[in-house]
Amino acid sequence: MKQYPRFRGPSLILLAVVHILIFVANLVAVATLRHGAPYINPFAPAEAIKTFLTQNPNAVRIGNFLLFGSAVPFGIFAVTVVSRLRYLGIRAAGTNIALLGGLTATSALILSGLSGWILSLPDVISSASVAKGISFLSFLFGGAAYAVGFGLLAAGVSVTSYFAHTLPRWLVVFGMLVAITGVFSWFSLVAYPANFLIPITRYLGFIWMVLAAINLTRRRPVSLAPAAQAA
Repeated sequence: MKQYPRFRGPSLILLAVVHILIFVANLVAVATLRHGAPYINPFAPAEAIKTFLTQNPNAVRIGNFLLFGSAVPFGIFAVTVVSRLRYLGIRAAGTNIALLGGLTATSALILSGLSGWILSLPDVISSASVAKGISFLSFLFGGAAYAVGFGLLAAGVSVTSYFAHTLPRWLVVFGMLVAITGVFSWFSLVAYPANFLIPITRYLGFIWMVLAAINLTRRRPVSLAPAAQAA
């Protein structure tokens, strides 16, 4: 009976679920604390943004607190999934691409949460133009930057898994769909309609994270030498 080295690391499934729950808590908190006020995006007039921020400081503060917090389990998920692929014997460039994407998306969430939190400070939002500028920064970090990073993460995992047969083919295809929508979110910087790719990447990405975590957790190395032989 062969025994293989045990993977030592946090649960991918738990990390994916915690990240999703914290992000959903962010959406619920913002919707609840703004008391029915319509959401204002950065493309709105500067004065409208200033008014929204002035009237809803708690929604802005708590929402970005949770957004920042969601970056922690996501970042751990990203480095753990790469570690898991290497544990399964994959030594391809795709694992480094996945790591680059995961760290990019994590950094984007952190910067989005921190810059968004600043918008809860009265002295900052006293200037409509400053409030609009910071609002755009938070939006770009949490939108295009995050989506492109996530796309690279999904692409790196999916491509290497295709050649190493560590994920089902249908999940590889699903991951590549997420990767394509994520990377093409880049075009939102020059074409407003491309912004619709950002939520597609985020929410399909949630599903992909959980499914990839489940499948990778079940996999065992098949090409590694056994650690020991049972007596």
